[in-house]
Amino acid sequence: MAKATKKQALGRGLSALLKDPDNDIQSALDKNADKVVGSIVELDIDSIAVNPFQPRSNFNEEALTELATSIRELGVIQPITVRKMGFDEYQLVSGERRFRASKLVGLKTIPAYIRIANDQESLEMALVENIQRQDLDPIEIALSYQRLIEDIQLTQERLSDRVGKKRSTITNYLRLLRLDPIIQTGIRDGFLSMGHGRALVNIDKKKDQIALYEKIVEHNLSVRETEKTVREYQNSKNGKVSAQKPEIAIVPEFAKKGAQRFTEHLAVKVEVKTSEKGNGKITIPFHSKEEFKRLRKLITGE
Repeated sequence: MAKATKKQALGRGLSALLKDPDNDIQSALDKNADKVVGSIVELDIDSIAVNPFQPRSNFNEEALTELATSIRELGVIQPITVRKMGFDEYQLVSGERRFRASKLVGLKTIPAYIRIANDQESLEMALVENIQRQDLDPIEIALSYQRLIEDIQLTQERLSDRVGKKRSTITNYLRLLRLDPIIQTGIRDGFLSMGHGRALVNIDKKKDQIALYEKIVEHNLSVRETEKTVREYQNSKNGKVSAQKPEIAIVPEFAKKGAQRFTEHLAVKVEVKTSEKGNGKITIPFHSKEEFKRLRKLITGE
């Protein structure tokens, strides 16, 4: 929660900077332009005009109302993109449904990415650098990939070369953006892992995605249990999510205590899984090369 507050405060600070007429930013070469490029800025909705050349003119009212309800409860998860037209004047580039839904619920400001003159290379560098950070959640990474594809107009092949990731990896991140906003928020807040999200995205109906999401949180389902439940849902005749937790092998008491001891010693959440036959597996997660080296030293003494 503190992380979100920090981002919002930064957005407000940049918004104030953009309202200083003596230091108006019109080019990527202007003073303080580097603070704006690639950053999220809170903009007054009234300062944003829709693009008159927007090819999409018909918006489903029911879907727009549903999005407005989501924004009222969760806020705008994915910022819009605007082009700076003049002092405190912007034109919508992408995100018109979010923009319209935000106006529908009476928001006065909206988070936005700002495009300014000749910032193409700077924006690409900022986004790629942002992706390399180790503290990003899967949704933040997915949004950065999407921006590179849409705003910089990179193909997935070119994006793969630019960020040093396999195309399949990029595709898996982008698919997370098909999840209901409530589930995206759950991933950002750490209630779900990317593995859970990859399983849930195979369910087309958003209401069923949310039903399974609630089941995952209630029963603390693992990724494997979630994948099994999704398969059961897909194979069921009525297409409904079972409310019960999938049956799994019971972890013996000695393994539970051992896992807790591993967790305390290694300072990471160690999981133990067992099968009906009595064999099992110990999983020790790591999130960086440095953390892997630390764990290796604790385990092997090297």
